[in-house]
Amino acid sequence: MTETPDQQPTLPFAAGALAGLPGATPAQPTAVLPEITQPHAHTSVLSTEQVTAPLPGSAPTTTLAPMAAPDPTTAPATASMPAPAGQPVFAPAQMSAPAGRPAPTAVPYAQQQPPQVPQAAQHGPQAPQRPAQHPTVPQAAKQPREARQGPPFRIALTILQLAAIGPVGSMLVTTLFGSFGLGIGLSLLLGVGLLLLVALVYAVFGVAWFESQRISGLYGIAVPTIVWQPQTEPGFKAWFKALCQQAINGRMWRSVANFVIASLMGMGVLWLAQGFVHGLISMFNTTSSVLQPGIVGMLLCGGAIVGLALLHRIVSVAILGSAVAEEQLETQVRVTSQQREGAVRAADVERTRIERDLHDGVQPRLVSVAMTLGLAQQKIETDPAGAKELVAEAHTSTKAAITELRQLARGIYASVLDDRGLDAALSALAARSHIPVQLDVRLADRYERTAEAAIYFAIAESLTNAAKHSRASECRVMVRERSDGMLWARVEDNGIGNARVVAGGGLDGIMNRVLAAGGTTRLDSPQGGPTTLEVSVPCAF
Repeated sequence: MTETPDQQPTLPFAAGALAGLPGATPAQPTAVLPEITQPHAHTSVLSTEQVTAPLPGSAPTTTLAPMAAPDPTTAPATASMPAPAGQPVFAPAQMSAPAGRPAPTAVPYAQQQPPQVPQAAQHGPQAPQRPAQHPTVPQAAKQPREARQGPPFRIALTILQLAAIGPVGSMLVTTLFGSFGLGIGLSLLLGVGLLLLVALVYAVFGVAWFESQRISGLYGIAVPTIVWQPQTEPGFKAWFKALCQQAINGRMWRSVANFVIASLMGMGVLWLAQGFVHGLISMFNTTSSVLQPGIVGMLLCGGAIVGLALLHRIVSVAILGSAVAEEQLETQVRVTSQQREGAVRAADVERTRIERDLHDGVQPRLVSVAMTLGLAQQKIETDPAGAKELVAEAHTSTKAAITELRQLARGIYASVLDDRGLDAALSALAARSHIPVQLDVRLADRYERTAEAAIYFAIAESLTNAAKHSRASECRVMVRERSDGMLWARVEDNGIGNARVVAGGGLDGIMNRVLAAGGTTRLDSPQGGPTTLEVSVPCAF
């Protein structure tokens, strides 16, 4: 069959396909498609094998003619499926490729690779990951603004900003300094000037914040944001203390100094702009005595304006860029101080717990053993049988005391962490728990000893609290290594909730130990439960 543009194609198997419909003309028992030799360029060709249509008055059947084994390089593998009653079945052969395109190569089913199952589908929920950047975000949006703006654009924008800041900044700086002198004078005479000084601190803070944001947006450099000093506690005294700390904040005054310098440069830009305009006007003068000096003056003024713009960048980076290193140093000092304080508090809490366990557990049991052996010593001659029973009782108490000492030593540090790692230690911990524990640990390697110990004791204390205080009947423990290099653990129970951090308590010890390891904790325990504790510590230092 060949299709022409003026003639619709006729399908020889149409009668067989419509044989099962009511009122259709009975078709021949079989319909064979003739071989297609020259398909039209715009026609998709489908060749089939022998098709059997149902005979009138008989049950519809579908049979396939015997086919040779397909070549794996030329024909796709097919799977036989039962056909619905009354419908013909076609065995597709290889399709003809359009002119200019290579024929598609089918892969046999036996050689096809099974679909890859995502990691989350194979192993259940994963640890929370850092949110990935959306793939459709343009790369330029992720780069600093300085990388997206060319030097001519930045220079032009700097010149415009300096021209705008020049007169406005000069008036603002004059007003601020005048208000400062007036406030000092009135405060010495009448005391009313204190209100003016308070308003002056807020105004200077606003100028400093504006300048830091302007430089950061203009040059794309990391300038620390100017923030107001927080109050440590409510009340007028704490507010006044925060106000005084803000008034002597060096970072704020550096931004103000840069704003004053920018105002002076802005006035210089406006003065040079006048000379540039005069030189530009002189270009339209035909007199050579006026034209040549005008051009020279215009070039000199333009170059000086560009030089001021470049100098403004150098000065701004020198004044405000140093605040970045200062802020990083302050952050490191603050974190180190917090870790040191956490380690000291964790040691105090641990020492208090050991003293309490020895005083309440092992010590009374050892005293009981000594008293029992003393009674046995007195009865050993008069009542040997009774003395024997007392010795047996002392022996039992001694073994119980040894067990308590082992548990106490395990609470100080679990030796299984060094021997077999965190996974095995948590498995042993879950086996000793008084309530059922669903343990889900997926760790690829051993980690730093401090990190493993922090995770282990956090989970151990959580399981103890769940058994003693929360009335939980089940606990779920999940441990993962996150992609950001943090060892993450989550403990959740179905208890009554309402867990609180008490100074010297178990949760306080957990947080101090994790803080000393450089990690963070998050406790969520509403009234009625459930209680969830999440711990994250760095895998290595």
